[in-house]
Amino acid sequence: MKENTSKILWIDDEIELLKPHIILLKQRSYDVDTASNGEDAIELYRRNHYDLTFLDESMIGISGLETLPFLKDIDPSTPVVMVTKNEAESVMEEAIGKKIDDYLTKPVNPAQILAACKKFLDSKRIKAEKLTQDYLQGFAEISRKIMTETDTWDEWSEIYVQLVKWSMELDRNPDLGFNDTLADQFKTCNAEFSKFFEKHYHNWIHNEADPHAPTFSNKIVEKFVLPKMKNNKPTVFFVIDGMRVDQWMVIEEVLRPYFNFKKDYYSSILPTATPFARNAIFAGLFPDDIQKHYPQWWMDDINSEDHKANAYERELLQEQLNRKRVKLNNNLNYIKIHETEFGRRIENNILNYAKADLTAIVINAIDIMAHSRSDFAILKEIAPDESAYRSLTKSWFLHSSFFGMLKALADKDVNIVITTDHGTIRCMHGVKVLGDKATSTCLRYKFGRNVKADKRHAMQIKDPRNYRLPAKGITVNNVIAKEDYYFVYPTDYHHYLQRYKDSFQHGGISMEETIIPVITLESKA
Repeated sequence: MKENTSKILWIDDEIELLKPHIILLKQRSYDVDTASNGEDAIELYRRNHYDLTFLDESMIGISGLETLPFLKDIDPSTPVVMVTKNEAESVMEEAIGKKIDDYLTKPVNPAQILAACKKFLDSKRIKAEKLTQDYLQGFAEISRKIMTETDTWDEWSEIYVQLVKWSMELDRNPDLGFNDTLADQFKTCNAEFSKFFEKHYHNWIHNEADPHAPTFSNKIVEKFVLPKMKNNKPTVFFVIDGMRVDQWMVIEEVLRPYFNFKKDYYSSILPTATPFARNAIFAGLFPDDIQKHYPQWWMDDINSEDHKANAYERELLQEQLNRKRVKLNNNLNYIKIHETEFGRRIENNILNYAKADLTAIVINAIDIMAHSRSDFAILKEIAPDESAYRSLTKSWFLHSSFFGMLKALADKDVNIVITTDHGTIRCMHGVKVLGDKATSTCLRYKFGRNVKADKRHAMQIKDPRNYRLPAKGITVNNVIAKEDYYFVYPTDYHHYLQRYKDSFQHGGISMEETIIPVITLESKA
């Protein structure tokens, strides 16, 4: 039997009658102290640390309920299980109000006592052992899938989502020691996924009937938003710039008391960057068709940092509705939130906005957070790794106008659809890129005259038109980084290699950037 080092205090004015239980606990290697009144228990608490306390509710002198606040004040970390003959609901509620951790009704039997000990003293070990077993099985299963040449989008989505779930489990159990193993598996999967994506992407975007092809950015409104609008309820469509699957999952944890979720996963188009992907969402078109049909709203001089390239999203969305012959009873609402004060104003008026047939809201906070982490050392200090980055996302969301809007809408009869335009990847490896001064400055994709990089780390697109991208000249092509690589020019190579290492970027090919969620929320009210 596993040696136990846990220390228990049992407080009861009839402690002699409980000797069989105490003997059982000692046989299970628990160290047990006893007290027959509240005053002695408080004194023992001052001298010792206990891992678990059993507390009689009705005792001579000060009662269990009167003793409890003193115990919690001395050591709030110790779980206290109330043991009582009194089954009155009022007593139970008072105990809960005073922060009791569990509640047993006399006469207690050995199974109840051992169950309480397992719950409070051994659950961490038991869960860790089970999690270790499950992780090793999951690791082997993912490795097997990769070795058997996973060849459909759905299979890769399942692999990525499973990896994300394991990441979040390890966030909750950091002492298991699997973080490096999981990071290596992420890297292996991204290498294979990048080959898979590069191999199939061209065919997918030219053959929408391919049953193995994913849904792309240009189909999101048609597939997920417009069908909801047919129920004649107001629809609110949120697009969160740069939100990854793991970031959505931490947001979902906060929203579970308010909503049920229907989740799907789709692929961002290439490049996985805002000027291309988000314009495609709102226009319902690939970038080459946006340039062809709406040249007044397409900027040829695109830089991923320049949000002017997305200045006409409202117009593009309205045109998509017109093409789909969707008639609105009132004007389309389009809102872009890029700073806190404006977000609060929208939050305060969200119920008025949500009366419209369709309200589209773009939220830039996560994208700003990703770029700011590269620019400000304090943010890299706060979020030095993936786990901390998820934690920072959760902290932002808890205090955000976005959360406030969703809470306000939770009990209203409205449709809510949430998605993103692309994800981001933590870039850890630089690769040299060659190009002239006119080459775009983006770190994960480059447009330029004869621009080129090592094919092992970058996808070369010699004719952008073949990939549904606007043509920019006969000699202008582009390269798109794969896995966690980022482009660095030979000039001052080592300086920029260090500057951008360990930064969150987008525009390239990775699971994190391309496999992204679209979620329909249903109120629990």
